[in-house]
Amino acid sequence: MFSFIVSRILQALPVMFVVSLISFAMFAYVGDPVAIMLGQDFTEAQRAALVRDLGLDEPFFVQFAKFIGNAVQGEFGLSYRLSRPVAELIAERAPATLELALCAAFISLCVGVPMGIYTGLFRHSWLSRFLLTFSLIGVSLPTFLIGILLILVFSVWLGWLPSFGRGDVVRIGWWSSGFLTVSGLKALILPAITLGLLQLTLIMRLVRSEMMEVLRTDYIKFARARGLPNRAIYFGHALKNTLVPVITIAGLQLGSIIAFAIVTETVFQWPGMGLLFIQSVGAADIPVMAAYLMMIAAVFVTINLVVDLLYYAVDPRLRVGRGRGH
Repeated sequence: MFSFIVSRILQALPVMFVVSLISFAMFAYVGDPVAIMLGQDFTEAQRAALVRDLGLDEPFFVQFAKFIGNAVQGEFGLSYRLSRPVAELIAERAPATLELALCAAFISLCVGVPMGIYTGLFRHSWLSRFLLTFSLIGVSLPTFLIGILLILVFSVWLGWLPSFGRGDVVRIGWWSSGFLTVSGLKALILPAITLGLLQLTLIMRLVRSEMMEVLRTDYIKFARARGLPNRAIYFGHALKNTLVPVITIAGLQLGSIIAFAIVTETVFQWPGMGLLFIQSVGAADIPVMAAYLMMIAAVFVTINLVVDLLYYAVDPRLRVGRGRGH
């Protein structure tokens, strides 16, 4: 197991290098951060001095080498827009994005899996048809429209929940959490539902199709012939085999939730990394944008490793096959 983890980490290093090169190359020629930082009234001497201070007069690969060297040490340079260390900005915004992503993933799993099981087992009931119709709506509507509709209903018409912001937070060291305040929890509800709705519908339909497929297999028929109760068949045999592809999709969806929280954070003005990225795009803040994409790549690499490890816990065939290989 240890060698497997080490090999996956070694495989991830070239991936991270390529992602960092592509992200840095994409943003190096986007916009003019010097003009944005200086404003409209500046002299050529001021511009040349700022270009020299930022190191933008150096060749591309020299700039990229310095960026990689600093990134290995956990430093991503200074933000052109805010003149603050990028690592400090990400550390401030990361708790908000991670809490939002975890809540969205929790909603999508805890609601999507039971809905998928029910619609797979009782596919002809009226409730199953209603849930399938609901899932089509969730897949069809774009995220920003879902967020706007939720704001209209629950914030404007009913006035139950806030329409923007994170509410009051409690600081625990460098981490800031909204879980410990009422306003923080209320502010989390609408963006978490908005972000998790698409993943919820995808997981529900995946579990439904996998459950229906597993129930048609021979070993399920043999279990019925042995006289096992439906509860043991559904949850002791069918559900375990259904979870293998679900783990893959759920893991990748968690990475997608973190990566694509940009739209949700923009709609609800959620002070997370996605909103920071959008604001940095407008100012051509290259260090922030490149650091954000590198962090998202690291999240996907880590999630893929965790998914592979969960396979060993869920599917005994993988453990047997690996044991025979050794």
